[in-house]
Amino acid sequence: MRFVLASASPARRALLRAAGVDPEVIVSGVDEDQAAGPPGELALILAEHKAQAVAERLALGAPTAAREPTVVLGCDSVLERAGVAFGKPTSSQDAVARWRDMRGREGVLHTGHCLIALDAPGAQPAGHRSVSALASATVRFGTPSDAEIDSYVATGEPLQVAGGFTLDRLGGWFVDGIEGDPGTVLGLSLPLLRRLLAQLDISVPSLWTR
Repeated sequence: MRFVLASASPARRALLRAAGVDPEVIVSGVDEDQAAGPPGELALILAEHKAQAVAERLALGAPTAAREPTVVLGCDSVLERAGVAFGKPTSSQDAVARWRDMRGREGVLHTGHCLIALDAPGAQPAGHRSVSALASATVRFGTPSDAEIDSYVATGEPLQVAGGFTLDRLGGWFVDGIEGDPGTVLGLSLPLLRRLLAQLDISVPSLWTR
């Protein structure tokens, strides 16, 4: 089965590869600024938009008779603090201000997941099947000094990720703990993904490449 990741996130791809799945990456091109809503709802909406955009592109790109069974995964992450949604910082100044505000506090990282199965000819049921769900985890931020925050932001890493921090790279130094699935904070919850795959009658071992 062809497994397509509708995301350019290195963390999501690395997490899948470590779990035995070697995804084909096709970036959706969805404008994240065009969606609105409460933080959790926003993450799920964007995940669905990304998966749908890539699924439609794949459906148009190959004749139905030649299409192989394909599953498309779209994800999006949003950090919630005090009911406000935070995506990627808009500038270095924004990233610094965020870190100074959230150090020593907690936030909730929401990651929306959407799976779309494009079935091969003759498969039952035929056509597109879609499932989606939200995973959330509480993040306890550490208390980096102003100098540490400035140095972290200067690396450019916070500007590339939702909430302005990572767990598996430099930002991990400044996270004290996680309540929930750590994969959610990395951008993809494997336990949730397994449950979504099961709803589409796809077994996890059938996706393993090793």
